[in-house]
Amino acid sequence: MCTIIFAIGQSRQYPLVVAANRDEFYRRPTAAMDWWTTDNGQKVLAGRDLESGGTWLAVAPDGRVTAVTNVREGSPEAGRCSRGELPLNALNQPYSELKEALTSEPGRYAGFNLVSLAPDSGWYYSNRDAHPGRQVFRGIYGLSNHLLQTPWPKLLRLRAAVSRSIDEACADTNALHSQLISVLQDTTPAPDNQLPDTGVGIDTERVLSSPFISGEHYGTRATTIVTLSASGDLQVTEQSWGPFAQKLEKRKFRWQR
Repeated sequence: MCTIIFAIGQSRQYPLVVAANRDEFYRRPTAAMDWWTTDNGQKVLAGRDLESGGTWLAVAPDGRVTAVTNVREGSPEAGRCSRGELPLNALNQPYSELKEALTSEPGRYAGFNLVSLAPDSGWYYSNRDAHPGRQVFRGIYGLSNHLLQTPWPKLLRLRAAVSRSIDEACADTNALHSQLISVLQDTTPAPDNQLPDTGVGIDTERVLSSPFISGEHYGTRATTIVTLSASGDLQVTEQSWGPFAQKLEKRKFRWQR
């Protein structure tokens, strides 16, 4: 489970902002965000899933950002391949080619949402969308474990908070990253009457209804912020978390596009 808020063209100073929480079992082996080279020779900045391979969010040297979330389903169908391949494929393949491949094999992966973002536009694809594949342009978007812009309470609250942070941002990119990490630490659960019914039961819906999940065995493991400034300055911050929101390593990366 993950939550991603992204803003395209909402600020002259920061034409692209991505703020994301990755939720996962703490026992799942993971390598923290770093530069590495994929099997096809692509250089990426990303964390690594050491169990099934791939990643959940990747940044290319040219500033493109790709990310995947799963779709929460009560009885999920198992895919033949890991969804962690998808952000890497999205960086390596033209959209038309990847869309054709995904459409021709809808059962290759379990339910997923995939986004690819650039400073002026991007695209979104879900194998659970009735009409998969759409372009996204200027705006602020929220994505969790249903379709893009599904109005889950945590997405509405986070989207508004991220938008305010971007509007109020000054020239201090470090301050904006710190502010967004703080925003994404929101542990407020949704009221029962606003919970979605995704087939996992009311108790699980309650646990998963907050933007930041603090638990013993499962919770938010990483908060990642990506900003691209108007001058081409790329900055990425990843804050790792342990059980019960224990603050672990923070990694920062910065380069010129």
